[in-house]
Amino acid sequence: MPAAKKAPAISVIIPVLNEQNHLAAAVNSVLSQKYSGEIEVLLALGPSRDNTNQIAAELAKADKRIRLIDNPRGLTTVGLNEAVRQSKHSIIVRIDAHSEPAAGYLENGVRILLDKKADLLGGIMDAKGTSSFQKAVAWAYTSRFGIGGAKFHVGGEEGQAESAYLGIFQKSALERVGGYDETIVRGEDWDLAQRIKKTGGLVWFSPELKVTYWPRGTWSKLSKQFLSTGIWRGDLTRRNASGASLRYWIPPVLVGAVAMGFYWLAAGQWFGILPAAVYLLGVAFLASTAQNLSLKSRVALLIALPTMHFSWGIGFWRGYFFSAFGIVDKSRVSK
Repeated sequence: MPAAKKAPAISVIIPVLNEQNHLAAAVNSVLSQKYSGEIEVLLALGPSRDNTNQIAAELAKADKRIRLIDNPRGLTTVGLNEAVRQSKHSIIVRIDAHSEPAAGYLENGVRILLDKKADLLGGIMDAKGTSSFQKAVAWAYTSRFGIGGAKFHVGGEEGQAESAYLGIFQKSALERVGGYDETIVRGEDWDLAQRIKKTGGLVWFSPELKVTYWPRGTWSKLSKQFLSTGIWRGDLTRRNASGASLRYWIPPVLVGAVAMGFYWLAAGQWFGILPAAVYLLGVAFLASTAQNLSLKSRVALLIALPTMHFSWGIGFWRGYFFSAFGIVDKSRVSK
């Protein structure tokens, strides 16, 4: 009986900065996959302020499939590009240190990539939490009312996609478009997908693929993350308005409506309270009807949703009018 055909060799690239609490789990979730081909794991290490790099060194010492790459600037896009340059194989799998691919992710992902003749493939960001607040944030990530209706958040049928979460790539596609844009701090995956599609490449979504994502677990880190995300989304929308989804405008329009309402309220017009009141009533309704959440998480949702929406919306206007130059997401700094 002929031996089963092995899957092609792959390079898994992971940008790492201040991830002492998640790095080992992320790496182990990759190495524990029952992938039939050869795997190398490249950790692009930024200047972490915690014990991340020590943990990375211990992981590399324990498993020769792990290689450490220096990323002194600490920027995700810079680390990813350097990891791609040093990768040995023609298929690239991006994993973040804050995420864990589900069983079968690598085997099924590479199979789908090749079957569909895609340049970039992505699956579902399966957000999860441990604390009541983090579970509320995770619920918001998977709801159309929380972070929008992108397939990689809420699921859907397989097919061509606007972008991809993390991604499984043909290395040739990355090289064809010059890799990630190193001037972008957040939203680099969306920008890369647009450039791949402009060259005739196929970006594909499959609900068969899932990656566990651990969102920010404190209000401070969540607000910093979404402010930075909003700023960069505003900047990218200004650069490529035709490629931006209309849903990106919902939080900034909300911010504008509430600000205008407060202006009218200050001028003595009682109806100025309506935008904020209607929004808060909507948030209260969502929190009271949210499925699979404890009472504590539903209360936390009353804080998490406005934090995400208003941080994003305020940031969007900042980035749209003034650009995102110099804006770096510091929400992962360990303290």
